[in-house]
Amino acid sequence: MNLIVAVDQNWAIGKDNKLLVSIPADMKMFREETSGKVVVLGRKTLETFPNGLPLKNRTNIVITKNPDFDGKGAIVVHSIEEALEEVKKYPSEDVYCIGGDSIYKQMLPYCDTAHVTRIDFAYEADSYFPNLDEDEDWEITAESEEQTYFDLEYQFVKYERKK
Repeated sequence: MNLIVAVDQNWAIGKDNKLLVSIPADMKMFREETSGKVVVLGRKTLETFPNGLPLKNRTNIVITKNPDFDGKGAIVVHSIEEALEEVKKYPSEDVYCIGGDSIYKQMLPYCDTAHVTRIDFAYEADSYFPNLDEDEDWEITAESEEQTYFDLEYQFVKYERKK
């Protein structure tokens, strides 16, 4: 299973249930990477999407404790275990965990590849992703050239779980 995330210098991912910044090239990479695939996300992340609707051209699996939650076309599960059972129906390389922070933390042990957009800036934030640079189970296997969006520098980094 994969995960895909954009982090700042402190591995922060969001504030007040919003992304820290929207970089067009990052959004494009996300779309290209996940289109036609399966995305696993939490309810709060789903609610940040336009009109709270599941992402188009993807199978959306939403994790929520709310038994009455209407996923508006998404597959709704009520635990990490249930989500893991559901994703068994799909090829592992086609499944992407897309957040938020509690879902990332709970799904990380089941992921082998992390597509991380590293943003060279420290934002004010209230949600974070585990620092893969400090996790001996993970290593960097690919890095893009440094890119710039206005005055913001960032790069795409691929981490893989050590075998």
